[in-house]
Amino acid sequence: MANTDMNSQPASSWPQVQSGPLIIGGVLIGIGTAVALAGLAIAGTHVVNATRAWIRELEIPPSELAKLKWEQAKTAAASGASTWREHPNAKARLVRREHTHGH
Repeated sequence: MANTDMNSQPASSWPQVQSGPLIIGGVLIGIGTAVALAGLAIAGTHVVNATRAWIRELEIPPSELAKLKWEQAKTAAASGASTWREHPNAKARLVRREHTHGH
């Protein structure tokens, strides 16, 4: 079967592209990336500054608050454990009954 009038163009393995639209697309992608990075930098700077101002306005700094909560948790755990050990029911032990086969 010979290649006749049905396929007059030679078969190529790559599509034919024009460089103009590719260059314009690349430039627009670059511009879009630069604009997105600028927006991210502006928004990020604002969030960091707002967070710093908020921390300065707090009565107790976050590090001190974390230490306070940790001490409270340790005290509560120790108190709960001692109450559990000293409770009257804590002295109760499970005792097995001996099975008697004669009813």
